[in-house]
Amino acid sequence: MEGNDKSFLFSFSTLVYDFSLIKYFSPCGFQEAGQGQFPLTQNVTVVEGGTANLTCRVDQNDNTSLQWSNPAQQTLYFDDKKALRDNRIELVRASWHELSISVSDVSLSDEGQYTCSLFTMPVKTSKAFLTVLGVPEKPQITGFTSPVMEGERMQLTCKTSGSKPAADIRWFKNDKEVKDVKYLKEEDANRKTFTVSSTLDFLADRNDDGAVVSCRVDHESLNSTPQIAMQVLEIHYTPLVKIISSNSWPEEGQSIILTCESKGKPVPEPVLWTKDGGELPDPERMVVNGRVLSISFLNKTDNGTYRCEAKNPIGRNSTEYVLIVHDPNALAGKTGPDHALIGGIVAVVVFVTLCSIILLGRYLARHKGTYLTNEAKGAEDAPDADTAIINAEGSQVNAEEKKEYFI
Repeated sequence: MEGNDKSFLFSFSTLVYDFSLIKYFSPCGFQEAGQGQFPLTQNVTVVEGGTANLTCRVDQNDNTSLQWSNPAQQTLYFDDKKALRDNRIELVRASWHELSISVSDVSLSDEGQYTCSLFTMPVKTSKAFLTVLGVPEKPQITGFTSPVMEGERMQLTCKTSGSKPAADIRWFKNDKEVKDVKYLKEEDANRKTFTVSSTLDFLADRNDDGAVVSCRVDHESLNSTPQIAMQVLEIHYTPLVKIISSNSWPEEGQSIILTCESKGKPVPEPVLWTKDGGELPDPERMVVNGRVLSISFLNKTDNGTYRCEAKNPIGRNSTEYVLIVHDPNALAGKTGPDHALIGGIVAVVVFVTLCSIILLGRYLARHKGTYLTNEAKGAEDAPDADTAIINAEGSQVNAEEKKEYFI
């Protein structure tokens, strides 16, 4: 502020203060006024560049003056009288119960404690803190060089300055948040705002080719509308090769089409077809058209290993297909009865039957021997032949008796 402005402010402030003293002085002595009166204010938060409204209210006021002053204790308004020559400061409402002012195009230097004074005796004051939010600058992503080779390490850094308080940075890859990142916060030269940076570190993969990496800055000054910077990744990698056959059971006399699918970046050059490590032996029947190999009138000589090779500036890759041409007559024979299988089943049945007969014979022979032994048991201890015969007959009689008994 220039010197004449300061002189004007000092003279005006002194004048209004002296005037307030005269209002409460009477011939009977100095009079205290405004019993039970107290100014009421609220803290205000505003985004840098916005407009702040400061309001001071008094519920009960007996014609006592109100005044707003800034953090430097400079009077802004005394009732409806403007005291500071600042075109950004305007009167909103002035009455005995309220003094409201507005400060437009707010800057970080406007932040601080503002005072509303009610000129009773003694003077009563109320404080309102004005918080100014620093808006973060649009973020920028650095560290990307195109193209990146598969397997190389990538370090992308997202940076934004001017935020107050410090902004928050989040990383996304194809709308999926990446959590494992580094975060750094530094105070700016004005000692009010912050510069924030975050680094995303990962190995380049072919699946990342074409992926969108975004850096999102969240801050309360952005009103739920984050600032976003994006980077599309370009990853170069060797070809990936695959052979697709048009016939899963090729037979003699038929045709087959082998398609070599190759995917790489840069796009692979035209593929190279070989058979058993050499050139295709029959160019008249084996026709190559781009990535497609067509073989007509198949025969047994076409059996072998067919290789498809693709390459680009990054490298080369290949894959193989083993062709087996089948005899249609042999295939038809397979549809009749399998004599070998039937013969095997018959042999197993005969073997099981023979084993069963042998086991049954041994079982019957063992039990018959036991019967004869028991029959002759009574004759073993006889002193002569006649007694042995009698004992044997007696044993038979006893056996018959036992048999009759059990019946």
